[in-house]
Amino acid sequence: MVTKHIDIHPVSTKAQLKNFVDLAYRLNANDPHWVPPLKSEVYALLTPGKNPFFEHATIQLFLAEQDGEIVGRISAHLDHLALVQPVEQGFGPGTGHWGLLEAKHEAATSALIDAAEKWLKEQGMHRIVAPLSLSVWDEPGLLTMGHDHSPTVMMGHHNSEYQNWIENLDYKSVKELVTYDLDIIDGFPPLIDRIVKSGERNSKLKLRKVDKSHFDRDAKIIMTILNDAWSDNWGFVPLTDHEIDHVGVKLKPIVYQDLIMIAELEGKPVAFMMTLPDLNDRTKNMNGSLLPFNWAKLLWWLKFPKSPTMRVPLMGVIKELQNSRIASQMAFMMIEYIRREAIAHYGATRGEIGWILEDNKGMVAIADAIQSKINRIYTVYEKSI
Repeated sequence: MVTKHIDIHPVSTKAQLKNFVDLAYRLNANDPHWVPPLKSEVYALLTPGKNPFFEHATIQLFLAEQDGEIVGRISAHLDHLALVQPVEQGFGPGTGHWGLLEAKHEAATSALIDAAEKWLKEQGMHRIVAPLSLSVWDEPGLLTMGHDHSPTVMMGHHNSEYQNWIENLDYKSVKELVTYDLDIIDGFPPLIDRIVKSGERNSKLKLRKVDKSHFDRDAKIIMTILNDAWSDNWGFVPLTDHEIDHVGVKLKPIVYQDLIMIAELEGKPVAFMMTLPDLNDRTKNMNGSLLPFNWAKLLWWLKFPKSPTMRVPLMGVIKELQNSRIASQMAFMMIEYIRREAIAHYGATRGEIGWILEDNKGMVAIADAIQSKINRIYTVYEKSI
């Protein structure tokens, strides 16, 4: 297909896949806030057998070429688990996705999105929710606020021009995902301290650290709570058993047991909070490669991690307890306990919480109560095709 002298090629060879991966490093090389992901991680994301998302998804990658130069890339994909979710939760029948967009200019963006739309229509889709790169659990949304600082671990960063280029193609915002920034050195307001102390007097409530010697057990506990806690959220797609195992393997090297807590009520796990030291601090200058000596630097950091920034990517309370007093009490207790550990053992000075759905009243209230401020917004778009 040729559009304004731009050729669109479906990715079908190893050479094309290499071009697809390498393009992001070339186009973002001069952005001081872009953090190059490890190329091994990118290839794993895009490889059936290494990413269990492929077990319930149909995916086609595309490259844009102009005058012999690769000038853009995009993925078009169907998540068959998303297709059976309730329409009122954001996805549902007839809804496909595109993602992993990188483009040199607006014409390449237009040609790539046009190719993705046509492919999705051929698959029977009539609506697009995008960008999702690839799963909703990976990197959802386009960065539309916060381009002036680097993302924390496992978060995306995009060219600020993409917003206008996408919106010029009749894509409208359907949901915003936000992250909150907070200074953790000085602690929280007195009200939070009182709530924490009240929880500590509840003999039925116990907070414990994740036990890395029983990592698989605790990982399954956390993911089971997550699947229940988030099941009514916009954009929810359940994690499969294979995905749960995969997430555990992926996260284990950067899991530190004093930064992840599980709350138990009368002996039953009912809530959790996961915090990760910001690996991006260490990998930002590695240009996506562990060679020749970056692997040794990374291994040393993983053994003795120090980071000024901590990210809270996931929190959850089982649905049965949501909107209850004890739910917010457990949240504040976990935040406070992990705050202390992060300062004492990891040299942390700030935290970042997110993503959070813009209309998640419970989490927004918690973020406001600990005096955090929105520092990044990721916009998810929709369009009928």
